[in-house]
Amino acid sequence: MIDMILLSLVLLLVHLLLPSVIALAGGHVSVAYLFSSRDEAPDTTALVQRAQRACGNLLETLPAFLVLAVLSLMQGSEALVFAQGWLVLRVLYLAFYLAGTAYVRSFVWVGALGCLIGMALPLF
Repeated sequence: MIDMILLSLVLLLVHLLLPSVIALAGGHVSVAYLFSSRDEAPDTTALVQRAQRACGNLLETLPAFLVLAVLSLMQGSEALVFAQGWLVLRVLYLAFYLAGTAYVRSFVWVGALGCLIGMALPLF
């Protein structure tokens, strides 16, 4: 379970860096802009905006995942399969969000929510 917690934090790092990397690769920002105070917002593409929204969505569910993972460790419950499922589905969610696939992305999100519920049930 500790591996899943660490991998989820790596996923968070990827989510946080991805909008800047996409904007830099697309030539919409410069390295100097990324290291500045960013007082003015640059014109961003739809892909950068999708990456930012996907990051916001992860930030809404990651605290619940981390709490459930730590509680599972403390109580010794078997939630590893659900944690792995959540992590895989969140990676797929990012890919589908960046691709602009609306309906499939929503089903993947519901699956990830189901994994969180599956992690919580053995704790009762």
